[in-house]
Amino acid sequence: MSKRNTQQRRHTIVTLLTEQGQVSVDALSQRFETSEVTIRKDLAELEKNGLLLRRYGGAVPVPQEMVSEHAVQVSKQKQSIADAAAARIRDHNRIVVDSGTTTAALIPLLNKKRGLVVMTNSLQVANAIRELEHEPTLLMTGGTWDTHSESFQGQVAEQTLRAYDFDQLFVGADGIDVARGTTTFNEMTGLTRVMAEVAREVVVMIESEKIGRRIPNLELAWSSIDTLITDSLLDDDLKHAIEQTGTDVICADQ
Repeated sequence: MSKRNTQQRRHTIVTLLTEQGQVSVDALSQRFETSEVTIRKDLAELEKNGLLLRRYGGAVPVPQEMVSEHAVQVSKQKQSIADAAAARIRDHNRIVVDSGTTTAALIPLLNKKRGLVVMTNSLQVANAIRELEHEPTLLMTGGTWDTHSESFQGQVAEQTLRAYDFDQLFVGADGIDVARGTTTFNEMTGLTRVMAEVAREVVVMIESEKIGRRIPNLELAWSSIDTLITDSLLDDDLKHAIEQTGTDVICADQ
């Protein structure tokens, strides 16, 4: 079986686990018409990536308390950026939230909104949305699991996105090249660009310490970005240089 089919099978296993609350090796073996040895290898790899816990004969979701214990503390900068981003979202908006710790900080703030539709390629974001009291309509891109970005990527995800239109995209970045735009260590940049194509407003959420980092892979050029939200520590000269590209810059108070 090809690597692509293996990734698709593992993505489906995670989806089934989310829907059913548990999965068994026997049932998965029959569903995918493959050996139990192969399924156990799938579960072992998914457990390694923190997507499930293996139990005798199958697997269960990672308990919420374990997720909380390993969660990264949201910095004051990230929280201020998330607050400013949430203030731009209106009730009944249709939004895309990309993977990343800064964009994930936005999710708890969505509980104050009504009638949202949220598309994401991130299991972390999806699970956080499911914990909200006023849960938005949740859409997943599907696609191929990318361990580097811990998100779904690829042509399937891109095709899914192109079937919709959105009011806003909220996306992070590994760095900002002031001359070019957002940059990333990840070589898979196609999905983010499609996200930007299908959204009327593209909002980049990034801490000021990452602005000025020149990472080889350009993700979004300034021509694709409407608004950049960062923290109040941004250097005035950098702020002015970014504004010269036509991008609105918001420096959120901490």
